[in-house]
Amino acid sequence: MSKTDELVFVPLGGVGEIGMNLALYGYGPAAKRQWIMVDCGVSFAGPDLPGADLILPDIRFVRQEKKNLKAIFITHAHEDHYGALNDLWPGLNVPVYASGFTAGMLEAKRDYEGSRREIPITPFKAGDRVNVGPFEVEAVGVNHSIPEPMSLIIRTALGNLVHTGDWKIDHAPSLGPFTDENRFRQIGDEGVLALMCDSTNAMRDGVSPSEEEVSDGLRQVIENAEGRVAITTFSSNVGRIRSIAQAAEAAGRDVLLLGSSLKRVTNVAYDIGLMEGIQPFIAEDEYGYIPRDKVVIILTGSQGEPRAALAKLARDEMRNVALTAGDTVVFSSRAIPGNEKGIIEIKNGLIEQGVKIITDAEALVHVSGHPRRNELQQMYQWIRPEILVPVHGEAAHLVAQKELGEQSGIKTVPKVRNGDILRLAPGAPEVIDHAPFGRVFKDGKLIGDADEMGISDRRKLSFVGHVGVNLVLDGRFDFRGDPEVVLIGLPECDDEGEDMEDVLYDAVLGAVESIPRARRKDLEMLREAVRRAVRSAANEAWGKKPVVTVFVTKV
Repeated sequence: MSKTDELVFVPLGGVGEIGMNLALYGYGPAAKRQWIMVDCGVSFAGPDLPGADLILPDIRFVRQEKKNLKAIFITHAHEDHYGALNDLWPGLNVPVYASGFTAGMLEAKRDYEGSRREIPITPFKAGDRVNVGPFEVEAVGVNHSIPEPMSLIIRTALGNLVHTGDWKIDHAPSLGPFTDENRFRQIGDEGVLALMCDSTNAMRDGVSPSEEEVSDGLRQVIENAEGRVAITTFSSNVGRIRSIAQAAEAAGRDVLLLGSSLKRVTNVAYDIGLMEGIQPFIAEDEYGYIPRDKVVIILTGSQGEPRAALAKLARDEMRNVALTAGDTVVFSSRAIPGNEKGIIEIKNGLIEQGVKIITDAEALVHVSGHPRRNELQQMYQWIRPEILVPVHGEAAHLVAQKELGEQSGIKTVPKVRNGDILRLAPGAPEVIDHAPFGRVFKDGKLIGDADEMGISDRRKLSFVGHVGVNLVLDGRFDFRGDPEVVLIGLPECDDEGEDMEDVLYDAVLGAVESIPRARRKDLEMLREAVRRAVRSAANEAWGKKPVVTVFVTKV
């Protein structure tokens, strides 16, 4: 260990926001640190980002340091922790350590997306240890709403770190592992410099209900339902899928899976033995022949996704499957902030069909996979860290955990947000610099910032539409034929009933004819004059200025 060595933590996503988790740990002198990356997740684009399929973390800083990047560790296979790996790993080309389930999900994702990129995965599971550069990394089993999640113990010459990933304490899970209390206590006895801890539920008091209680709640709903039961949940929650399937079997009902992501997850779960004992699911074309009180549907769409199976059912758009009055839909999920509108639209569509809606407000049909305040305090007692760094959350969640940590006797809880370079050792923890960070967007097969992907222009177009103008001038700079004016996304008429196309056509004529022939030789000036005239006329008639593109050709 050199006197100039430092141990730093750098979040590039997930700290100050929900989703897109990516963290870096660096060791060494400032000019020559060695790094490991933990997780590489995505966020999902809303209507404010038209055309964007996914939001990915900007990893300019990682690419600058790629010669010193030793490895990537994936804590679990939720999209907000691993979803960007297929797109961002090329060019980094470092070893990736992940569980068997995560590796299977990566392969299934590549097959689904038609990607030829193969990422070599080194199997890494609870209890394993690996040395990468100056780091020794150990996986510790925790419980979460997905198979094979893990926390990471990161040992260095300047101190031990605990990166929890997503976790909770559940003494009766439907699918393991248990959060390994004994191992965390041993690590606490060994000495922990800093704990980087999940803040998602830091504003919720008490302890999360167990998955066993949720299973009982779902079983009661299925047993009491008179018609069909459709249950929507996160497709990655294999334990929940098992619970629903077992409850359906106990009630004498067959189970149908709907949704491509749900089928991919269950296929991976079957491959690694997580679905043993579950009866085979029925095919869609069998659905219509089964009595209404003898079927349960497990389906995607809990977040209001318009193309998911539940949304199609709400619009009655599926060929082989439909719901009718008296059937029940259960939301075995929570609404991720920002998805409320889409969820409400789906619920209203189902209610119009006479379908009964059950959420966790009416019955215990869902529990979060993240620790509430009492569980966080339990982790503090096991670990006894010198430093607490709240991660995985928006500002309100991070501040809530900071206050809880201080109330629990942790003296040092620095404020850290995306891009901060936090020195953990030596000396008192301190933000010593800032790394470039931000968002890039996956749009079809391409990745870039909002301007590169045209998203900023699309947003503008969605508000004001587009006008295309094509002018052809002869050798004397007079019109050679009528100008073409094409409107997309504008009103048909103004408030006096005049055709908007005619209004803007007249504006084009007026703009050109007001310019003397001699000055029309400046085609760029002419083009700009027409553009301004069209925008001005539209604004006068409509109150908005469209995007205008003008083509001028002289023949």
